[in-house]
Amino acid sequence: MMSTSLFARRAAFVSLFGLLAIAAQAPLHAAANGQSMGFVVTTWNIASYETRFVDECPEGLNVGYDEYWWRSLSKPDRARYTDNGLKSRLERYFNAIRRGPNGEDVCMNPTVVKDPPHRLVESEKAYGMDLDGKDGVTAGRSCPHKEFTGIDGTKGVDNQLYRLLGCVYGFRSYGQFEANENENRKSNGKGMTLIEITGVDNPRNDPEVTVNFYRSIDLYTLDGSGRFLPHGSYRIDTYGGKPRYASQVRGKIVNGVLITEPGDVNLPFYGNYTYQNRLFRDLRMRMTLSKDGDSAEGTAAAYFDLDELMFYIGGLGPIQSTAISNCPSIYVAAHEIADGYPDPKTGECTALSSAFVFKAVSAFVVHDGAAGTMSAGQGWWQRVKEWFR
Repeated sequence: MMSTSLFARRAAFVSLFGLLAIAAQAPLHAAANGQSMGFVVTTWNIASYETRFVDECPEGLNVGYDEYWWRSLSKPDRARYTDNGLKSRLERYFNAIRRGPNGEDVCMNPTVVKDPPHRLVESEKAYGMDLDGKDGVTAGRSCPHKEFTGIDGTKGVDNQLYRLLGCVYGFRSYGQFEANENENRKSNGKGMTLIEITGVDNPRNDPEVTVNFYRSIDLYTLDGSGRFLPHGSYRIDTYGGKPRYASQVRGKIVNGVLITEPGDVNLPFYGNYTYQNRLFRDLRMRMTLSKDGDSAEGTAAAYFDLDELMFYIGGLGPIQSTAISNCPSIYVAAHEIADGYPDPKTGECTALSSAFVFKAVSAFVVHDGAAGTMSAGQGWWQRVKEWFR
């Protein structure tokens, strides 16, 4: 019989052989003016400034559609439809959501009822960036709105998405909407975003790089505990030999922080059983790279299309029964506080300034059918080189 020590030596040899094979077959991608680094986004959340006692929502969190429904019933009907309150919100969902005057689904038809005003965030502080500049309104790039002060003291921060959803239970950090979104992508691999930084001469400081965004068609690489592992290989989604997603912006790296210039970016999305191609206009990003290159985290700010947002919220379905929100009041408030991209005919803004926080791990970005086009986190290759010195 083979001894335990022999098994261990053989396993170590196989691991080393595998590492050599990867190093030989997947060289760091050489761009026109340097190398490249790849990352796969692991979590993506609305950047919400939340205080311990919800001071940013002085009137409390918003009422959900379910409560609006049962409060509108007579006491006998309330007892009958809710089994004297014993039926869960999920069981009541299909009655509660159809509270329009003719039984309409109020998330699919948010204008058929008139609910009390939506409770907006009233905080002076918020995460985000200045998207419209000092003369945005006068230059016709935005609509009048109250701006925030950034958490770091930056003036003129625009984040109307936070103002809209910050007092909605389901969109807060302890709500269910975004937790479900991130878990959906983690478990089924849908809507995953790849970030590839090309033209990198120095991974800590480089005055000019290009940032590319793709969609992955591979599942996340996880360890036995379900944690995201760096250095996984991810193929980009292509059709007819071309990437379905291939947005590109210019940027620079300053002391290990990737800073991009504004640009329109299409990002894939999947969450709560909804697919979307999300167009973020004037997106800019600040992404801090770990010193070993294994991971990154950052903030992205952009104008988020109002119709895309309401399409998503309107289709959340039964999950709203536990996450708590109300489509009609959100719909009205969203149109009232939209601050980006005025319609040239009506003058009404069609997008909400927004900010998101995200995390990522290093990845091999595999370009279909092209030899030698894989990119990886810098830390991986540094360790490989150190191993074989």
